[in-house]
Amino acid sequence: EVLLVEPGGGSVQPGGSLTLSCTTSGYIYRFMGWFRQAPGKEREAVAAIDILPGDTRVSGSLAGRFTISHDHRKNTLYLRMNNLTPDDTGMYYCAADNRYWSIDTLNVPDYWGQGTQVTVSP
Repeated sequence: EVLLVEPGGGSVQPGGSLTLSCTTSGYIYRFMGWFRQAPGKEREAVAAIDILPGDTRVSGSLAGRFTISHDHRKNTLYLRMNNLTPDDTGMYYCAADNRYWSIDTLNVPDYWGQGTQVTVSP
């Protein structure tokens, strides 16, 4: 069974930072990334990476604050989030597939983590 495990998440004050991680077990995926869903809102793609060349993409409004990266040795995906605001509050999901997908494609990945909660509040 393939699992995507996302330990951590957490609460932070506005202006703070968090780093999310996602470790896959049982398989290595080429196309990985993060989605989020805020209460009452639709799920949105946050960032994606093609781990083979290391090409990354971050949703336009988040670029400059969010960074996606992958550690090949640990087979772990990261999302570094800086200068967080209350609008960043939501469930964050790691997702992966070996079929191509990215932040602006209609297709979404087949494999998902269980999600981790991020809360930004004073």
